[in-house]
Amino acid sequence: MKLAFTLFKYFPYGGVQRDCLKIARECVRRGHRVELYTLAWEGPRPDDMVVHVIPVPGMLNHRRYERFAVQVAAAARREACDVVVGFNRMPGLDLYFAADPCFARKCRERSVWYGRLPRSRSFLRAEAAVYGPESDTRILLLTDRERDDIRAIYGTPEERFRLLPPGVAPAYLAPPDHAARRLAFRRELGLKENDRLVLMVGSGFRTKGLDRALHAFSSLPPERHRQTVLAILGRDHRRPFLRLAKRLGVANRVRFMGGRDDAEQFMFAADVLIHPAYREAAGMVLLEALAAGLPVLASGACGYADRLRQANCGIVLDEPFRQEELDTALARMLTGDEAEHWRNNGRQYIETHDIFGLAAAAADIIEETAS
Repeated sequence: MKLAFTLFKYFPYGGVQRDCLKIARECVRRGHRVELYTLAWEGPRPDDMVVHVIPVPGMLNHRRYERFAVQVAAAARREACDVVVGFNRMPGLDLYFAADPCFARKCRERSVWYGRLPRSRSFLRAEAAVYGPESDTRILLLTDRERDDIRAIYGTPEERFRLLPPGVAPAYLAPPDHAARRLAFRRELGLKENDRLVLMVGSGFRTKGLDRALHAFSSLPPERHRQTVLAILGRDHRRPFLRLAKRLGVANRVRFMGGRDDAEQFMFAADVLIHPAYREAAGMVLLEALAAGLPVLASGACGYADRLRQANCGIVLDEPFRQEELDTALARMLTGDEAEHWRNNGRQYIETHDIFGLAAAAADIIEETAS
């Protein structure tokens, strides 16, 4: 089969970008040809599929996305692709991988004027083209929560949804020599024996709640703060958060590490993963931490929050979010004696739940759709 995959922008450290490549490579492994269409590509291009970078001019992103969708539809017809799989919402998709939260719900939570902005109206039209009851696009979901949000707003028929398992890479599984690797990497980072490492992973610092994490970090008792480092992995504009860290008096203990290809090593070395997101359709990083044996502190807004509660591998905050609860929880996780209990619970959860099968399950559905 010939498959068209479409993605607005590719960069190596985005969650949806990584999932796109996982699924595309699984399809290639099964003998299918993948044509990947995008507006921009950063980093090395895969040699097992064809990447088409479509230059679409324009000053406004939402207008460029509209024109890009038209060009992708034309290219898919010209190349006689059997299935069009989208990783961003746009018209003309056979399958949509729903990695982003429902935009219409976001509009309802904001002011009435937000939904009337030209950008918002464009995004709402694209979303309706995927979720609307008159569409026949099948929707690949990561959580039941997102399906319920979509159905409540759009009335999308139940039969168009397919729930996928998570797609944690096996590299995140804590290895037999976990203790030795943890110690070696901590030394590489310049950490002392009694230092504690709080880790935050994810591009999109504002949405992921980095401001919340910095406030919680600054609230630690002075004696604990002197022995704790906050390491931030991901690609985004760091300047406003550096200013916030300086204003809070914690800049000397905060490290922006940029995008990294060795995030699992940081997880083996860390003591807590903090992820107080404002919005998060799923949050693969939460389950990557679970697999790595790293206790997790997350907001209840994360799609995988229910899985974390089931696993009991850390602390999930209630919604609506309250900063003082995050502050208290972080101090508890750094000073308490529950870490080994949370790690054991995570190991037990992995033994009874599939957290690795996303790519294979998605490829099955793509083949089913084509047939």
